[in-house]
Amino acid sequence: MAATRGDHHTGIEHQHRDVQRGSARAAVFGVSDGLVSNVSLILGVAGADPAPGVVRLAGLAGLIAGAVSMAAGEYVSMRAQTELFERELDIERRELKRSPHAETVELSKIYESRGVQPTRARALAEEMMRDPDLALETHAREELGIDPEQLGSPWSAAISSFIAFTIGALVPLLPWFFATGNAAVVASVILGAIAAVVVGVALAKLTGRSPLRSGARQLAIAAGAASVTFAVGRIVGVGVS
Repeated sequence: MAATRGDHHTGIEHQHRDVQRGSARAAVFGVSDGLVSNVSLILGVAGADPAPGVVRLAGLAGLIAGAVSMAAGEYVSMRAQTELFERELDIERRELKRSPHAETVELSKIYESRGVQPTRARALAEEMMRDPDLALETHAREELGIDPEQLGSPWSAAISSFIAFTIGALVPLLPWFFATGNAAVVASVILGAIAAVVVGVALAKLTGRSPLRSGARQLAIAAGAASVTFAVGRIVGVGVS
């Protein structure tokens, strides 16, 4: 959800994206990971010219393994982060009860360091400290950079990563359910290239960069990875046969 900040002097409102939670960013990168890893795997196996069923199996295995791995990694990472934040909040909560005066002075100094006059900074700090919940939230934000109401959900992160990776990994695999041989390879390449450009443009929308440059960069990354694995598959396939 975009944050709105008004400029009292000009009457202009500035729109900012919510860049802390980054759900859109995580989704785009999840799709990108699934796409690049599975198109590389599929073309690497296809380069050895096996039976079409082998390519399908490899693609499905890559999709499932990658999606589960991404979900598990995201869950563990988010769980560790959430538990760390909760620990810091517990410490801060105890300090607020144990030494309210010291915490008030500390908060006042933070405001002063940001340009607030000492008298005004002290008044603001005392106002915040009157409500225990507001005091905890304020200290968490100002000292730790934590929003106690938005610590993140490990399960939500895991599920969204699983879905995003699966979408990206499924794109180059689809042709192998309907075609075989060179037709399936070409279709995988075309679909992978289109998806890579789309991902690049989506990233450009998030970062405010040039869509053309971002799309071309994403296409080059996917093409480079797929070319290397296809060449290795071709070499190994010829060697084995």
